[in-house]
Amino acid sequence: MAKQTPCILIVTAQIDASVEDAWNEWYDEVHLPAALACPGVISGARYVSTGDASKIDHGERSTEMTKIYTTVYEIESPQTLLTPEFKAMRGWYHFSEHIKARTQVLQLL
Repeated sequence: MAKQTPCILIVTAQIDASVEDAWNEWYDEVHLPAALACPGVISGARYVSTGDASKIDHGERSTEMTKIYTTVYEIESPQTLLTPEFKAMRGWYHFSEHIKARTQVLQLL
């Protein structure tokens, strides 16, 4: 069987300031350890943006003062997201109404 190329799962989130501290505590103590325990998840690390975000939309440049949290996971394949363990762990739970998020899998070309 041919070895699959690992993929990167990138999760970005903007959090309402009213729940930011509780969300960070939950993510660090509950969510990230649960994700790292899933089969097919190789590693994971969290980051937070600093300073203004530069945006370009159809040639128009602007900046936005928004804190964005990013978690980068290395996973074995896109099928990792389909395991029962990953499906059970996935979600924002009681924070979902306070989050604007994006999740995507990137595969090495």
